[in-house]
Amino acid sequence: MSDKIYQVLFICTHNAARSILAEALLNHLGGGRFAAHSAGSHPRGSVHPLTLATLQRLRLPADGLHSKDWASFAQPGAPRLDFVFTVCDQAAGEVCPVWPGQPVTAHWGVPDPAAVTGTDAQQQPAFWDAALVLRRRLELMLALPLASLDRLALQQGLRDIGKQ
Repeated sequence: MSDKIYQVLFICTHNAARSILAEALLNHLGGGRFAAHSAGSHPRGSVHPLTLATLQRLRLPADGLHSKDWASFAQPGAPRLDFVFTVCDQAAGEVCPVWPGQPVTAHWGVPDPAAVTGTDAQQQPAFWDAALVLRRRLELMLALPLASLDRLALQQGLRDIGKQ
């Protein structure tokens, strides 16, 4: 078994909901084999309160989670990324920075829970659904034999997960 810790970046436009959920989920599910990060092309500057409520419901820590610009992951000294996932359609269509490490990329679009209008009680199911979709995709990713797949097979496998 490899001692490699895979560096993963989840991208969403505002880095306030989906990418934050994915970061927290992978850091929990990855068993120390993954260091997950998140960022946005136009970060909101704060994490959506219902994202934090969803993490609390999942009993996942939110310490250190914050909305940040994706450019910080293209700067000298940034983690050498192994994987970059876009989790919103808008960010997937934007021109991304050049990431260190030539990471494997895939689009795992998830509907934006923050776009749901209404009371917190009306919005919360959308956040829960987004978390469940991301959790299922991450569990499928974690089941892949990452160390033994060649780059093309790995990229195709991760892209296929995004269609689930």
